[in-house]
Amino acid sequence: MKGPIEGAIRFATTPPSEPRRGRVRCSISRKTVSMHFRNSRTIAAILVVMFIGSTVTHSAIAQTNQGRDGQDARMTPLVKAVKQCRLSVVNLRGKKTVPDGESTTKTKQVNGMGTGVVIDSRGYVLTNYHVVQGVENIEVATGDREQTTARLLAHDPETDLAILKIETAQPLPTIRLGTSSDLMLAETVSAVGNAYGYEHTVTVGIISQLGRTVQVNDEQIYRNLIQTDAAINPGNSGGPLLNAYGEMIGINVAVRIGAQGIAFAIPVNDAMEVAARLMAKLTKGDVLHGLVAETKFVNDLPELKVKEVAPSSPAEKAGLKRGDQIIAINNRPSTHAVHFQSALVGKSTREPIKLSIRRGERTIDLAMKLKPSNSKVSTVGWSELGFKVANVPASEMAGMHENYVRGLRVTEVRRSSPAEEEGILEGDIIVAMHGWKTETIENLAFVLGEDVVRNEKEFMFYILRDREPFWGQMRVASRDVARH
Repeated sequence: MKGPIEGAIRFATTPPSEPRRGRVRCSISRKTVSMHFRNSRTIAAILVVMFIGSTVTHSAIAQTNQGRDGQDARMTPLVKAVKQCRLSVVNLRGKKTVPDGESTTKTKQVNGMGTGVVIDSRGYVLTNYHVVQGVENIEVATGDREQTTARLLAHDPETDLAILKIETAQPLPTIRLGTSSDLMLAETVSAVGNAYGYEHTVTVGIISQLGRTVQVNDEQIYRNLIQTDAAINPGNSGGPLLNAYGEMIGINVAVRIGAQGIAFAIPVNDAMEVAARLMAKLTKGDVLHGLVAETKFVNDLPELKVKEVAPSSPAEKAGLKRGDQIIAINNRPSTHAVHFQSALVGKSTREPIKLSIRRGERTIDLAMKLKPSNSKVSTVGWSELGFKVANVPASEMAGMHENYVRGLRVTEVRRSSPAEEEGILEGDIIVAMHGWKTETIENLAFVLGEDVVRNEKEFMFYILRDREPFWGQMRVASRDVARH
């Protein structure tokens, strides 16, 4: 990646160099602590006065801090907001290798740091991709100061968001999700993050403007950002921007170089849509359900709605209908599509997913039993082309490319196969082959049965990688090779 545009914007992570170690100290004048008294009675009298004065002072302060309802007046909404989100914010550290100056051959290792938010109690964390990009070992400090590590599972370079998995034995508190659809200029906000390595630093400011477009470098452009004057420093990237209720309304991402009080955050509505797509990648098509769920905002509040139910699918058999509102999944409140996708990760076909839905004035409890994906066609693709695929639903494909509404995600690539030789990678989405769109596994089976393909002649294929279209030519493996 090329460097930042001069005088423009930088990421809110550590600068590309070893941070300078600083020392904080305080000194007390000897005169202050070296007071001499000539007789002990004077000392005793003064101590009595000091004790009584201290008691009166603390009593007065306590009375002042107690509101009329007996509550501590210092426990403001902002204090409560930060307190309740603390354990759902994690601090990230690691080393990465970067070019040494302008040299194209020399490299050096630098320390990096950032922040993340827990979106699933099993340890799934949302952060900025630039925080963990190229980091060899991601070190994590949780809200209760537990030291652990994390793995990068999925990322989206265009939006600069990524999903990590923390290794933890205990469930983690999740961040409360707000909405970015009703934000107001001058609304009070706070940021929590690993600023310059000072864990869980809290800063306060206001929303300065909405809908900003910001270019960090030649390759990274952010759109629809929240601008705030809350202090965002290196290490804050990936951390939450909170409203007065302690709900996350944005993911802190960048600051203006050389300016004071100009920082930016990705709106939570946008971030959660990307998070849902990233979580969907983690299922790798192991199970099928036939349900398309989306986040809808009703009176600026998020609701998880059923957008589509495939015929004869597990969703239809469970009794789900288009327009149903899913209010709980496995007894956990659900308001966003990311909650549904998270529930599918690691789920087997042996245990049903419990759904509570609202249909009109009624609340209905349902159980959706998942079924395994079509392994037969995946095996054909594996032996002939060297990849395994899974369906990508329309909800996840939305916004990726105007010409493609569905596709097949590559979940595995065999070494020395036609797919590997042509550069197909795990995570690529196959959208067309030999002039036919590959929206379903059945489409792939049809293409593999075409004479041109079966006769081992070259055919065109098209993929989407990080939302960018690519194409190439490939032929199936010879029958002798395919048998091995």
